[in-house]
Amino acid sequence: MRTFIPGFLLFSICLLFGRWYYVCEVKQLCGGAVEHVQMEIPRPATLALRSDGEIVLEKYDEFLFRTDSVEAVLNENNQLFLKAVAEYLFKNPEQELSISGRFLRSERSAPSGFFDNIGLARGSYVEELLAGYGLSKDRVFLNYVEIDADSLFAPLAFNANSPKADAYPKLQFSFEDMTYVDANFARNSADFRPKAGFVSYADSVKLFLDVNPDYRLLITGHTDSVASLEFNEDLGMARAKAAREYFLELGVSNKIEVASKGETEPIAPNSNPDGSENKDGTQRNRRVNFKLESTLEDN
Repeated sequence: MRTFIPGFLLFSICLLFGRWYYVCEVKQLCGGAVEHVQMEIPRPATLALRSDGEIVLEKYDEFLFRTDSVEAVLNENNQLFLKAVAEYLFKNPEQELSISGRFLRSERSAPSGFFDNIGLARGSYVEELLAGYGLSKDRVFLNYVEIDADSLFAPLAFNANSPKADAYPKLQFSFEDMTYVDANFARNSADFRPKAGFVSYADSVKLFLDVNPDYRLLITGHTDSVASLEFNEDLGMARAKAAREYFLELGVSNKIEVASKGETEPIAPNSNPDGSENKDGTQRNRRVNFKLESTLEDN
């Protein structure tokens, strides 16, 4: 028995040390590991908030995202910036906030939850942080930019703007109002090829609708203006119907309505100032929107 106790204690100490080494040093999941990452990776103090083109907050540390990661490694200065952004918008209730999440081309296939890409997922992550400071999500809109580079030193851009009547509409990227671009479809076709983000979203919508029979799903197809008005109207509808078929095959029994706006509701210019095609704009305009609505409001 006397031999057993010291041996057992030694075994326990070795076991605890091994567990600590695996969790903290190998998996980097301990608080100390995060502090180490923050100290080792430089953060340029170039983050700013612009309002209608003018800089209103500046010289804050850029956010840090590890490669293929949605969650930021926050430092105290990042939190001060978010608080300052929220306070600015509280003082300017007529303005909206646009958060543009940037990602490397090499991160195209990175896991992004419900979202089409990791840039949107990063913007949504920060949107949630701002909500913690009391900023309504109705005043926050997300965008994304793909960067062709080896490193990402400025992963987020913040712009506060006064809404303009002639401005392009902004999209909401939320569970109740989600949009996917045409990367989920073959070029100029309704052949549906859902990516991982959409598959995850559709599975969650199915679960939601199973327990909420008083909700319906409205699917709306949008296109660019490259082809004829009639072609784009038909293409938008065909894509909406293809997406509806996907949900039906999942077993969704709630009402699903489909519609097409064709090229009539762009969210970005389809052409450049010189008249050439704006490939980034047309790609954003080719999209399908999914909206969950309560049918109780119909009564």
